[in-house]
Amino acid sequence: MNESIDLKKTLYKDIDKAFCREAFCADCGSANVVCDDTRGEIICNDCGLVIEEHMMDLGPEWRSYTAEERKKRSRVGSPINYSIHDKGLSTMIGRENKDIYGKKLAPSRRAEIYRMRKWQRRTRTHSSRERNLIQALSELDRLASQMGIPRSIKEEAAIIYRKALEKRMSRGTTIEVMVAATLYAACRIRKIPRTLDETAEHSRTNKKQLGQCFRQLVRLVDVAIPISTPIDFISRFSNELSLTGKASGRAIKILETAKKAGITAGKDPTGLAAAALYISGILEDERRTQREIARVARVTEVTVRNRYKELVKNLQIAVAV
Repeated sequence: MNESIDLKKTLYKDIDKAFCREAFCADCGSANVVCDDTRGEIICNDCGLVIEEHMMDLGPEWRSYTAEERKKRSRVGSPINYSIHDKGLSTMIGRENKDIYGKKLAPSRRAEIYRMRKWQRRTRTHSSRERNLIQALSELDRLASQMGIPRSIKEEAAIIYRKALEKRMSRGTTIEVMVAATLYAACRIRKIPRTLDETAEHSRTNKKQLGQCFRQLVRLVDVAIPISTPIDFISRFSNELSLTGKASGRAIKILETAKKAGITAGKDPTGLAAAALYISGILEDERRTQREIARVARVTEVTVRNRYKELVKNLQIAVAV
């Protein structure tokens, strides 16, 4: 809200400056004029002639001295919310059968309000696309809540889903699979990745269908989805394993060294992150078993063991097992 108010003020100042640029002094012919916002005047800077006075103030009629006061006095609406099918721009007729004074409505008036409420609900979903969005965004809310996804990523997923809907990706694909694929893509874009197994576990689909839909999404929708790196998983895995920041930093340094040595190419990022955390836990005396790390990273113990051996051998890390 504050940004919109500042934008309006900037716009008004730009309008005033543009008007000043077009003005010139009728007395001396100079174009060196200035705008006095406090007095509402345009004055020649050379001879002092008042060219224009009583100018209209396009700003708000109230003053505010604190951010809280400015927010309360703002008359702008709520921001656009892409996780709602109508972006949160429509209104709803409340279910309280009372007037503005708190009195109950008469039976005839109550029946009229009931019909208005029913037709408003119908007009909000007048097309198949709107009905698809309602169902999809409801599933997105459920999936994001179960996976602990923040609101900003949920908004990103809703925007990607709308783009996919414009490309008619919904044909031949269930809504649940599309929602899971868009949420998985949004997590990768915002560098808070979730694995395909984890996303499929919480959604009503399987890993194979989710992977196929995600590849189709990358191909058809114009979104740049970066490749997940092992470092992206370190923070979340270390939190779940209750490791300190020192151990997490050590694991990141191990992965950076491995990347420079070309060891990480073609390897599953979750397995490499798990192995790096296993090594850093040993080095920082915060040991975690391979079973614990494999359960958090959703990989097998064999994967953790193999990646661990490769890192130790190629980087020549002295680890006392």
